[in-house]
Amino acid sequence: MSVLLARLRRAWSRLVSGYWFIPGGIVVAASAVALGLMELDARLIADGRSIGFTGGAESARALLSSISSSMLTLTALVFSVTIVVLQLASGQFSPRVLRTFLRDRRSQTTLGVFLATFLYALIVLRGVRGDGGTVDRFVPGISVGVSFVLVVISVAFFVQYIHNITTSIRVIEIIDRISKETAAAIERIHPADPQSADAGMPSLAAPSATVCASTRGVVTSVNVERLCRIAKRADVCLVVVPGVGDFVATGMPLVEVHGDGDGVDDGAVRRAISLAKERQLDEDPAFGFRQLVDIAERTLSPGVNDPTTAVQCLDHLHDLLRRLAHRPLPPRVTRIAQGGVGVVLPRPTWDDYVALAVDEIRHWGAGSLQVHRRIGALLDDLAAEVAPERAAVVIGRRRLLEARRGDLPAAERPNVVDTRPPA
Repeated sequence: MSVLLARLRRAWSRLVSGYWFIPGGIVVAASAVALGLMELDARLIADGRSIGFTGGAESARALLSSISSSMLTLTALVFSVTIVVLQLASGQFSPRVLRTFLRDRRSQTTLGVFLATFLYALIVLRGVRGDGGTVDRFVPGISVGVSFVLVVISVAFFVQYIHNITTSIRVIEIIDRISKETAAAIERIHPADPQSADAGMPSLAAPSATVCASTRGVVTSVNVERLCRIAKRADVCLVVVPGVGDFVATGMPLVEVHGDGDGVDDGAVRRAISLAKERQLDEDPAFGFRQLVDIAERTLSPGVNDPTTAVQCLDHLHDLLRRLAHRPLPPRVTRIAQGGVGVVLPRPTWDDYVALAVDEIRHWGAGSLQVHRRIGALLDDLAAEVAPERAAVVIGRRRLLEARRGDLPAAERPNVVDTRPPA
């Protein structure tokens, strides 16, 4: 059941990560509603009844033509504004945050409502017939009335879209959204109470065979269950070489086969490892850390010089590290059965997450009093929170931070308060 849910989650993530899925679904639904209402109008008129719009055919055509043309113009305006916002976010914050904007449900829904209203009006307009033709007069009153209701709904969505687009480009909104998605990925990938403990790295001889990548790409997910079935059938141990989030060039090793590799289907192994053009946050919490660090580095550049935003990124990195502080973070996930048959998958460790969150910001923000203080407070809090074996990594980063105190102006060095607890 968990395997099926994981597959469904990955498929759903691929669908909603595109900008077309929700608008396309709304447009299809609106087309079905238009056809259904016109059929209802036809039956009512055949019974001698008419509900809704009471004007003639020319009035209905004028109304529907006005709606369709104005909605198409409004859709073009919304699309243009969205493109400008994407360009602004890419240049000011980081190209990696574009995915966050593209997945915004409110913008997708607004675009879908506008397109749906446009297409609905066209479908109903096509069915309106006057008295001068060779067929009977047909003015679908309910359908025309609903088109006016859709216009009112579209206006409400447009007001909401303007509010959403003006608030979504605030840097704190972007940081908070990335932080929430990263926290959700941590809950999935690093559960606080894993159902199965890490069996430990088995002692393995040199690999008997290696499955190499047939194309380039970033590892976005690894289907461990499928690899386990392949390993069980071939009676081997499969060791995945790249971790989720790593780039793999064509011909690079994907999986090392330990055991008799003659029974391993290389194509099936490759299909169990998903490659894409860019990293995805769903199974790669480190990508969320990378986005926050990128924003902090961009704001610390001389052209921007905004250390307050860097501190906001550090605030959320601090929260994410505290979420990881007491979770099991083995360097690899193993699914080894009796006889050494199974799968070994590399995973980021506590050291990796701390280094990713702190090292680059410390380097570029070493001359900022504000950033220096915040990193110090972050490290001191983590050192007091985590177990001794993890505290050693944090203390090492604290020493590196103290070594960069000389980058501060001489007059400011005494203002850096040491928040470490007394020994």
